[in-house]
Amino acid sequence: MGRMYGWVAAGLLAGVAQPALAQEADAPSKDSGDIVVTARFRNENLQDVPIAVSVVNGDVAASRNLNTLQDLSTVIPTVDFRNGQSNKDRTVFIRGVGTITTSPGVESSVSTVIDGVVLVRPGQATLDLLDLDHLEVLRGPQGTLFGKNASAGVINLVTKAPSKVQTETLEAGYYEGGEGRIKASVSGPITSTIGYALSGLYASYKGNVFNAGTGHKVNGYDRWGLRGKIVARPNDDVTITFAGDYLYNRDNTPQGVYVSSSRIAYPTGVVTPNATLAGLLAQEGITPSANNKRVNTNFDSEVRDRNYGGSITLDWRLGGGYTLTSITAYREWKNHQTPDWDTRAILATGFPQGRDDGTVDFDQFSQEIRLASPQGGLVDYVVGAYLLAADTYERYQRSVTQLIGGAPVTNNGVANYGISAQNHALFGEANLHATDALTFIAGGRLIHDSLSYFHQRVSDTATGVSGIRPSFASSGKTDRVDYSARAGVQYKLASNANTYFTFSRGYKGPAYNVFFNMQAFDTQPLAPETSTSYEIGLKGSLFGGRVSGGIAAYVTNYDGYQANFADTYLGAIVTRLINAGKVQTKGIEADLNARPTDRLTLNFAVARTDARIKHFNCPAATTCTSIDNQPLPFAPDWKLSGGAAWKLPITDGLAIELQTDASYKSRTQYAITQTPDTIQPAYGIWNASIALIGDEHWELRALVKNILDQHYANTLAYGTTAGVVRYVPRDNDRYVGLNARIRY
Repeated sequence: MGRMYGWVAAGLLAGVAQPALAQEADAPSKDSGDIVVTARFRNENLQDVPIAVSVVNGDVAASRNLNTLQDLSTVIPTVDFRNGQSNKDRTVFIRGVGTITTSPGVESSVSTVIDGVVLVRPGQATLDLLDLDHLEVLRGPQGTLFGKNASAGVINLVTKAPSKVQTETLEAGYYEGGEGRIKASVSGPITSTIGYALSGLYASYKGNVFNAGTGHKVNGYDRWGLRGKIVARPNDDVTITFAGDYLYNRDNTPQGVYVSSSRIAYPTGVVTPNATLAGLLAQEGITPSANNKRVNTNFDSEVRDRNYGGSITLDWRLGGGYTLTSITAYREWKNHQTPDWDTRAILATGFPQGRDDGTVDFDQFSQEIRLASPQGGLVDYVVGAYLLAADTYERYQRSVTQLIGGAPVTNNGVANYGISAQNHALFGEANLHATDALTFIAGGRLIHDSLSYFHQRVSDTATGVSGIRPSFASSGKTDRVDYSARAGVQYKLASNANTYFTFSRGYKGPAYNVFFNMQAFDTQPLAPETSTSYEIGLKGSLFGGRVSGGIAAYVTNYDGYQANFADTYLGAIVTRLINAGKVQTKGIEADLNARPTDRLTLNFAVARTDARIKHFNCPAATTCTSIDNQPLPFAPDWKLSGGAAWKLPITDGLAIELQTDASYKSRTQYAITQTPDTIQPAYGIWNASIALIGDEHWELRALVKNILDQHYANTLAYGTTAGVVRYVPRDNDRYVGLNARIRY
């Protein structure tokens, strides 16, 4: 309790703000305080966009050691993140809604877009945010303009453009616990009409979990990557952008760290201890606890990812204010994971051991063409067409050894499966400016989805063993024509304030539950997930833009909600992707940015979210306890984030910057089954830094993360065969670090 009081005091001292997280673009000028976003495929002032949007500056995020979507979710109250052993298992949530699954046959409720290119698989978006200019989080259904799904929202990442003058930047950081990062970038003109930007990154982290079985630190990573961009302007009307990137990641996240050897039933609260597991863990030197950071496995789990691709973007100003944009892109994602299935070292009766080995081979091709009309007239609009083709091939094998009659018996299974998906769409959105103050908004997206799958599993056992089902083969195909839509009204209360109301219909296409242990009842396609959303908002600024902010209230109802539901098979946990039924998320969000002086910036953001299961459809062949009116997983009732930055000049070219930020998250249920032992209690994190800045050419910053040493889990789940496990975040413990940047 004392630490929580300390956190509250820290938040008040911080001025309840996120330091300089907003992106201030070149037009309008930075002096105006305006924040420019591309949420509607145009450069617009954030205060004029009738959408709830959060914006994060890439340079500031990097200086605070926020390098992935998982990290950034700690400073954006409307966003949450589910960790997992592999990128296949990691998920982003907006307003309490996301899609938890490893099946390649399902889309994410949250669409991630990089420089206009939709990333189809969630695993493509969980690596390092290399060369990020800024990030926009568009909250609520956004399928009218963005991509093929976005029934819960969009994360729109914009990478840096070439600079107008030759610039070289070198950045390095080292942090307690054996984490280091180095990034180099060069940017500038090649000729008077061609510019380039090239950046490279290497980062590594030893980890904060100890594997007693191998003697290694785990839960760490090694990453390196390159990103390049060439922008050619052959004349005043044409801009062509060639972009490419390659990102490699190797991490050794264990498949859970034991929190408890017992389990607590829902809704009775009855505790079922497991003396056998407790004894085995004791022999392995493991003491389960809420802050356990020790495992004992036969080998270190490992995941390797390669993410790469390229795009060509054409912007052609046709005359009369019209702009034609074409984005052609191709991407691949390769994933290889070798997890320790049982997360333990000792083979015992009723506690089998297993080793998994899985690969993902994914590619996608997309083509988008859109036409934007001139602005300022009675009507302005964006219309376009979209094409996507995506193919996934996966191979997953599992070896499980059991003690039978005192002797070890090993069974093996291997599955080859994949999907082929095509998406075609026509879309558009228009604004009717009835008066200088009143605007009506209407848009829609007509969507055709085609999805097919194949699956073939061969196993040694005819009756199935823990973790391996018998041999199975199946294939199927489904087609769907559907739509997304938006309608609304926006009213300008004054030159610096406006209000809006929108109705949106979101859509996420049909799905198949294609995975290693696929069963006969998985062969039927899941119905699409649709959403209807009502949102009202107010945005404005005061004192020449020195104070700005907004507030939004919303209600979103989901039908056919696609969710993973935990089940058991021969004593092992399995999950089933189902149309879970009807859910609702509603809430109020607010943010405030203030610049009282040129030396001081303050920001604050808060989200009050009420995300509930309105009616749950128990899947066939399963006995369910009612979870109606219970919270959705990863949907805390409250999240707050705030901080301050104060720049103190020493000489004309030298300054000190003091920076602090704090965040708070209320108790959070991590499992849709509502089990009491998968609830993370409320916690708060306080960070701070001090920097010496030299005339914008160099910076040296010392930082401390999690000052109050608050321990928490970013995922809690049931272990494979028994007990409860957690995933350990990077800032589970206090640590210090040093960042340096030199710009020529």
